[in-house]
Amino acid sequence: MDAATPSGAHRRPRRPRRTRQARHPQAKRFGSRARLSWRTRAILLAILLGLGLFLWGYLARRFAPLGNTSRTHFDAIVVLGNPADSDGNPTPTQLARVTEAVHEYERGVAGHLIFTGGAVENRFAEADVMARTAQAQGIPASAIATESHARNTIENACYSVRIMKERGWSSAEVVSSASHIERAGLIFSQMPIQWRVHAAPPVEPEPALVAEEQGLLETLKTVRYLVWARQIDQCEP
Repeated sequence: MDAATPSGAHRRPRRPRRTRQARHPQAKRFGSRARLSWRTRAILLAILLGLGLFLWGYLARRFAPLGNTSRTHFDAIVVLGNPADSDGNPTPTQLARVTEAVHEYERGVAGHLIFTGGAVENRFAEADVMARTAQAQGIPASAIATESHARNTIENACYSVRIMKERGWSSAEVVSSASHIERAGLIFSQMPIQWRVHAAPPVEPEPALVAEEQGLLETLKTVRYLVWARQIDQCEP
């Protein structure tokens, strides 16, 4: 180094320190929009919860038990209720269930019929209307038992099994509509009897849209049963 050269003459000049630039107001607004509010998160969580519950109900119906025995003859045929019309006449759904139960009786599946269902939607007890319909189709009154207090499927099952116990019966074929038998199977699986479900075909062909609506409604009712009803509406047969 030259002695005349001042100390530090060959050092690189320092770069000016960068000052932090303020965020653009528009970018700030964009960032706040990107963050979800607590209300939006709550709505999304509720939607996910609803979808999860619906999926649970769908799978529960899809894999519901349809019986716990392979027997083909039973002590009784239990016919699950459905509301009559406002004049006390059987609706198509009710008529279909009774007619199929009568056919099963005539085939020798069981020698007794239990009709179950109270006056839920009007003043006519479902069991009484179904019993009269069965008698009109040739079933003797001596082969019929009625349970006219049940207000839902849980009570249908529970009160019918009480009648069976009183008469010393231990097995039943359960007749209901095709869309209903899965939920009925879930409920009867808790009953202390041998059982199987049997679907009643409609008296007239149903449009595909009607069948889909019934399936959707039954899935929602299954969710209610799984989440709420089986704990609250417990019944001792």
